[in-house]
Amino acid sequence: MGTSEATTRGVHVRVEPQFDPGRSNPEQEHWFFLYTVTITNQGEETVQLLRRHWIITDGEGHVEEVRGPGVVGDQPVLRPGESYTYTSGCPLTTAFGFMQGTYQMVTADGEEFDAEVAPFELSEPYSVH
Repeated sequence: MGTSEATTRGVHVRVEPQFDPGRSNPEQEHWFFLYTVTITNQGEETVQLLRRHWIITDGEGHVEEVRGPGVVGDQPVLRPGESYTYTSGCPLTTAFGFMQGTYQMVTADGEEFDAEVAPFELSEPYSVH
């Protein structure tokens, strides 16, 4: 599985997905994936992550959207040059799928914008798709 990277208004988002065999049970059509996200403020203004929006597509084309405040219970504030890293997970009923989305950010001046999360693949190693 490869990483994805995107930069929006100086907010760089890098995602590294991985298969979690310990939480997966393919015999019961349950695959679990972890993804580690690093958000780096490469811009010149302080920003805060307010909300997330994920679009999750499984191997059969079923789409689920997830929206919520912050990430892993946090709404990090990033000054220029600062980074924030977290790991979360995603269950699927297929051995592969894709995720992409946005983080709604706000500047110190109150201007909101969406920072892109480029698509990334969730895939069990050695699965054929």
